[in-house]
Amino acid sequence: MSWSSRLTELGLVLPPVATPAGAYLPAVRSGSLVFTAGQLPMINGALAATGKLGAAIDPARGPELARICALNALAAVDGLVGLDAVVQVVKVVGFVASAPGFTAQPAVVNGASQLLGEVFGTAGGHARSAVGVAELPLDAPVEVELIVEVSAGPAG
Repeated sequence: MSWSSRLTELGLVLPPVATPAGAYLPAVRSGSLVFTAGQLPMINGALAATGKLGAAIDPARGPELARICALNALAAVDGLVGLDAVVQVVKVVGFVASAPGFTAQPAVVNGASQLLGEVFGTAGGHARSAVGVAELPLDAPVEVELIVEVSAGPAG
């Protein structure tokens, strides 16, 4: 089964690739690796939420927001090389805008990790960092970036 078929089976649709908010590309390939830019929880061009986890945003909503970020990162991969070129998710880095004293960043970023596991199965297993930060661009609550290994072929 292809990864794009798996997405369909899960009832998921990749969103359009988000327009960069600065002078960078949504994803870049170097050899067999694709690196995505940090992706925010954008839906139809707007943030799904703003503010910090543990203050304006209930921590229970964090994994859902990280999941949206991961779906946007997959769209960036798909836009560059096609989702079916993915061999392995290598690394996930999640940044969580955190209120003072909020320390559940790993639970928030689990939303991204779990989505990758649902889509890619064992190929979705990855190394990960979950980092609490004071602020994120546009007052986003979460930002996720991916590194994925892709099959041999021309660079995107």
